[in-house]
Amino acid sequence: MSSNSYDSGRLNLPFVGICTFGKYPYQPDWEAIDADVAVVGAPFDCGTQWRAGTRFGPRAIREASTLFSFGHGGAYDHEDDATYLPADEVRIVDIGDADIVHTDTMKSHANIEFAVRKILAAGALPVVLGGDHSINIPCINAFSDDCAKNGPIHIVQIDAHLDYVDERHGVRYGHGNPMRRAAEKPYVSGLSQLGIRNVSSTAKEGYEDAREMGSDILSVRQIRALGIDAVVERVPAGARYYVTIDIDGFDPSIAPGTGTPSHGGFIYYEVLEILAALVKRGTVVGIDLVEVAPDYDHSGSTSILAAQVLMNLIGRVMHARKG
Repeated sequence: MSSNSYDSGRLNLPFVGICTFGKYPYQPDWEAIDADVAVVGAPFDCGTQWRAGTRFGPRAIREASTLFSFGHGGAYDHEDDATYLPADEVRIVDIGDADIVHTDTMKSHANIEFAVRKILAAGALPVVLGGDHSINIPCINAFSDDCAKNGPIHIVQIDAHLDYVDERHGVRYGHGNPMRRAAEKPYVSGLSQLGIRNVSSTAKEGYEDAREMGSDILSVRQIRALGIDAVVERVPAGARYYVTIDIDGFDPSIAPGTGTPSHGGFIYYEVLEILAALVKRGTVVGIDLVEVAPDYDHSGSTSILAAQVLMNLIGRVMHARKG
């Protein structure tokens, strides 16, 4: 049984102290990452086509995540009868943010890639807080060496939009391009693109290209018709998964704080059940959560949703790894 931090004599409530992710230790030395999980911020939103503001996403998610830091020796889930993230078994650190150079996409992306490479080199699970969805491009770039050693990755995307634009007026690295850039990588074995719906930023030709390049595309309505178990069975079994979650995959009734909200999205438990089944089907080796723009949601519920999803996903990944 993990000990409770209350026993140290300090209550340390969520609104007290410094807002690292989950109030886990801060590790500013990227040469000394010694953890199972390392969280890094990627506060970049120059890839955005409409409403900006996701540069404030990492800070908002970190603050929201303190809600889940009450000091218990792990998080007990009575439905699963399991304690996730036991303090004496799972080591999590927050390594701060990649440096962002305003208006310079390539330099900013290079800095994000560098951060993820450092996490992978340390043997930790990278969890990246966006930022707009273009930050997925350097995240996937960072897996080149890892995949050369350990095999390819399959990308599981939760999103309202396909993000499969090849090039538009010279733009190849914006938040409408990441899944296309990922599919081009020889070490990406395929994509499961879940929640895609309504009027899209990707034209019909993009959908055709995606399917030809190995994508399985399902809308929220199609997923509800199939059922969660049948959907997860379509994801290659035993693979290494990189999970990228765009907060606009959720319905804007519960996640209004995003730049491109799209009605008809997932509810919380639909995504949680997909992720919970996924970690039992293969191995999650990387995570990003993107497109939280807190200024569009003064209630803070979007940021809390993002933090809650990440805490639950990290907990289940680590639980699955430790058997």
